[in-house]
Amino acid sequence: MERSSPELDDLLSDEAVNQPFRYYERLRALGPVVWNERWNGWIVTGYDEVVKGYLTHDILSSDRFSGPFGADMRAESGPTRLLSLLSKFFVWKDPPSHTRMRAALFKAFAARSVESMRPKARDLTRDLAEDLRGKGSVDFLSEFAFHLPVIIISDYLGVPVEAREQVRAWSQDLAAVVFVKGDDRQRLERAEKAMAGVEALLQPLIDARRKNPADDLISTLIAVEHDGERLSDEEIIANMLLLVFAGHETTMNLLTNAVVAFNQFPGEWARLRTDPSLARTATEEALRYDGPIRALGRWAKTSFELGGKTINTRDRVLLIQHAANRDPKGFGNPDVFDITRQPNRHVAFGTGIHLCLGAPLARLETQEALAYLASTFERIEVLELELRYNPTIVSRSLERLNVRVVEH
Repeated sequence: MERSSPELDDLLSDEAVNQPFRYYERLRALGPVVWNERWNGWIVTGYDEVVKGYLTHDILSSDRFSGPFGADMRAESGPTRLLSLLSKFFVWKDPPSHTRMRAALFKAFAARSVESMRPKARDLTRDLAEDLRGKGSVDFLSEFAFHLPVIIISDYLGVPVEAREQVRAWSQDLAAVVFVKGDDRQRLERAEKAMAGVEALLQPLIDARRKNPADDLISTLIAVEHDGERLSDEEIIANMLLLVFAGHETTMNLLTNAVVAFNQFPGEWARLRTDPSLARTATEEALRYDGPIRALGRWAKTSFELGGKTINTRDRVLLIQHAANRDPKGFGNPDVFDITRQPNRHVAFGTGIHLCLGAPLARLETQEALAYLASTFERIEVLELELRYNPTIVSRSLERLNVRVVEH
């Protein structure tokens, strides 16, 4: 069995968290699929192997509560309301349950076209950009990147304006569990309290929409059917939470990571300023170059071969899409940020039946933000002497991003 060396076994080491692409390169030198003793599972860094892993959904399970991941979580915390609701996340389901719930959510999203949110994203970007002007230093993450997606997803779902900051706080507590924050020993206890707060906020909204439907996603989720079945209140609450959480965390991190990439390659910002229509391909390159999700876990329902290795039944498998997007076998000059890169078959949103449902909204928000910011500011200068990222296995998220915007 090909194993990673001891110094590479720590997926939350300083190098793995803050210099991940150097770390992935060293891992990939051992092979695209290696055994990690500390994580007790297989680490997949090769582009072809990560894609195959996502597409082999009939063998590699996403169900966190029927395999080794769920067993680990239950052993750590015992039965809780938190686990009950987390188990309703459709992204942590396999067919047929995943098929039913994703179809219902897809219908709900289709009922309120994501594209219809573009004018709001454009106007909101302009308003938020005003708060970046005239300051020697401003935290781009908290002053811009957080507000844009959280306002849009809250409006889309029907979450009250006054609850947005509280939702953000709850999301941070839940992120420590969902994204596997390794240095937070109280994460399950805080996440349990956060989940209770989310329920207390959402249940009255659901009850009110049952009596008086409105033009929001809550009402659509209540009404939508798939094969004659409707979502339960628990399923609505859990997946609304997932949509709020995923709908702002990933886009927030994508926006901040994109600003860092443009700071590293200022010539690409100049290209975008000259031609703002490149915002679409620039968004795809930002997703490839330093996307918001590092990796997702799976477990094997039966033995199979991946990357020349035999994956045994119930083995854990970590598909590192962050590494796959920098694999030279998948991309030419992978460490170069090129906003006109074609083709760009990145897997930042995964692929297959678990392709991120919120990808169109994340793309729309990022496109509008990049196009306006580039046309408005000569450059956005990163002031951090050392970029520090949150120590999680799943997400790629900065602790902060102090910048200075330079106008025409």
